[in-house]
Amino acid sequence: MDEKFDCIVIGGGVAGLSAALTLARNNMKFLLIERGEFAGSKNVSGGVLWGSDLNKLVPNYWEEEDGGWERFINHRRLTFMDEQSTFSLDFKSKHFNEAPYSGVVVLRSKFDNWLSAKVQEAIDASDFAMDSFIATNIKVDEVLMENDKAVGIRTGEEEFHADSVIIAEGVNNLLTRQVGLQDKYVPADHMLTGIKEVIRFDQKVLEDRFQLNGLSGMSNEFVGWATDGVEGGGFLYTNRDTISLGLVLSIKDMREKKRSPHDLLNHFKTHPTIADAIRGGEIVEYSAHVVSSGDSRAMPKELYKDGILIAGEAANLLMNAGKAIQGMDYAMRSGILAAETIVKAKEQNDYSSAVLREYRAVLNDSYVMKDINNFQDAVHLLHTETMQSKVPNLICDFGRQFFTIKNEPTPKSEKMLLGAIKRHSSLWELIQLGFKARKSL
Repeated sequence: MDEKFDCIVIGGGVAGLSAALTLARNNMKFLLIERGEFAGSKNVSGGVLWGSDLNKLVPNYWEEEDGGWERFINHRRLTFMDEQSTFSLDFKSKHFNEAPYSGVVVLRSKFDNWLSAKVQEAIDASDFAMDSFIATNIKVDEVLMENDKAVGIRTGEEEFHADSVIIAEGVNNLLTRQVGLQDKYVPADHMLTGIKEVIRFDQKVLEDRFQLNGLSGMSNEFVGWATDGVEGGGFLYTNRDTISLGLVLSIKDMREKKRSPHDLLNHFKTHPTIADAIRGGEIVEYSAHVVSSGDSRAMPKELYKDGILIAGEAANLLMNAGKAIQGMDYAMRSGILAAETIVKAKEQNDYSSAVLREYRAVLNDSYVMKDINNFQDAVHLLHTETMQSKVPNLICDFGRQFFTIKNEPTPKSEKMLLGAIKRHSSLWELIQLGFKARKSL
């Protein structure tokens, strides 16, 4: 094909699809290339898509009978774990029931395919209905460069040319390295492995067990015993008739401690709280994939150059500061902003870095980079031994004392707490932790 596109988008995940939908609605001629059989076919992740950007892309998405999402989140829980107990911070609020929802649970194979259909609808409604394409089952081997400027892509023996390229290839960002925006492999201590099982229940059983009403849902994060001493944490999200249960684990720590993700997930499932939650369920899916830790040092040295923008996890845009695991919302916003920058570049007929650097500026001004920059200390604090082990252990220790009633004099809660602190940490260590937490959060 000799015809040139305004833009080629590499990757049919959340970032690439959001960029493509924005391009189509701005009447741009583009090619979206996805290596899977369909968008989402190779994406094994899932979780909560936070924020309101989905409503901007697909207005009133919640009114669709067969939308791409599973449930909206109106119940949030953070659980500290030791070997026998859990102690949770639990928050449920009626205000979460109002659309547009603040968070929706998605299974990516279903969600990405649904969003891809929205892209095709936008293509069909544009002036380039016969000239813009979603091309699946194609692997991009190379971004074509001339004088250090992107001019298209090569797949096998075929070349496709364009004025610009948006790289949204995901965390295994080989093309980002090829074009020189990340010139070495990211250290293992900046990368994590996510492992997950999807467990099916009768829908009424699931809704009764997790106290769900209609399409309401719950997100639950776990800290402590869940990972059996390996740096990381656990999660449980409720889908329509399944739950997603899994762990996010430090690759470096697993390697050094000679532990496998599968063994750690089985360990997690033996905890009494988890065993009760999954009782009677049927495992219907098992998957694992690499994710960024949210450390800004893992980001490419820049997100633009002549003819190129980097979006989503290819740019390592992800954060877990203890409040929520955010990645899909970052991917969506970065994809939208990248496409809007390309639209402006076309208006000026200038795709040089002098114009495309606007993407970096608007991304820095968005909540994505503001949060990543503002909460780096919280990301690092969450991965310390104190937060991973000592705090969950002393909280559960205190909880066992506080909530256990015996036919004997009951100590004051202050004495219980000081005893738990002495057994698992020290008052000075917790004072230091509190000072760091105050600064980081």
